[in-house]
Amino acid sequence: MSIAAQEQTGGQGALSSAAFARVAELARREAGLHIAESKHALVQSRLARRLRALGLDSFETYLDLVGQRDSGGELREMISVLTTNVSHFFREGHHFETLRDEVLAPLTARSGPDARIRLWSAGCSSGQEPYSMAMVAHRAMPDIARRDVRILATDIDPRILETARRGEYPESALTGLSEPDRKSYLAPLPEQPGTYSVVQDIRALVAFRELNLLGHWPMQGPFDAIFCRNVVIYFDEATQAKLWPRFEAMLKPGGWLFLGHSERVKRESGCRLEPAGVTVYRKPPLPVAAGGQDSQTEAKRGEADGA
Repeated sequence: MSIAAQEQTGGQGALSSAAFARVAELARREAGLHIAESKHALVQSRLARRLRALGLDSFETYLDLVGQRDSGGELREMISVLTTNVSHFFREGHHFETLRDEVLAPLTARSGPDARIRLWSAGCSSGQEPYSMAMVAHRAMPDIARRDVRILATDIDPRILETARRGEYPESALTGLSEPDRKSYLAPLPEQPGTYSVVQDIRALVAFRELNLLGHWPMQGPFDAIFCRNVVIYFDEATQAKLWPRFEAMLKPGGWLFLGHSERVKRESGCRLEPAGVTVYRKPPLPVAAGGQDSQTEAKRGEADGA
């Protein structure tokens, strides 16, 4: 998620420094975005769209509207136009290799078909990331339709979620997909030449939901793996430090957190996530009890035996 590329401004006058400061504070408070002064022209060009759409003649009038108590819809629109979503299938491919080999392979090897497997794509953008996760899971578990496997995909932008839910992509958006994956998991749309749809078997594994990472998280978890890549880089350090413990709490013991190539969990945050690869972190697993079983397994066995 990033401030979008510069576009031509409209005819509503210049965005003053005071108005820019109001925009930056709203974006920080509502979405955790850190917008530097160097992005002034970009913010002006993007917000000019909303002024034209609403028939307003000044940025100050627009911000007065956004600041009204009942203007939640326009506040969401403002956050949407200030951010852009860049994604492609299997971006940073080593993460999907880790998902396959280190996360899913052990889970499927030591658990039966009734085992619960949960993955989360936090900041899913236009959907290529969670669909890539679903493809990996489908290959790892040919009987996945009979298993309890679900992928939650969330984003703050309701418009990009509409695109993700449709699961329809032009040829130019298929970067990263191998030819076998294209044949297995995409179907051409006859009514839209050059456009492909994610097949139903993959779409059925993913649930898309609107979610602000700074707000309340209604899902209970826990998750076996969380992908939150190229999202927190646009948050300030204080906001990042608050997020790491929340992600940790959402992971199962031994669960995995995947970040973008320039993102790092800092020790000062106080969470226990440990480096486990290139921009990969892991929550410590439960201690192994005598006899080779982890303490959770032993506790469940004790309950079953009446201990």
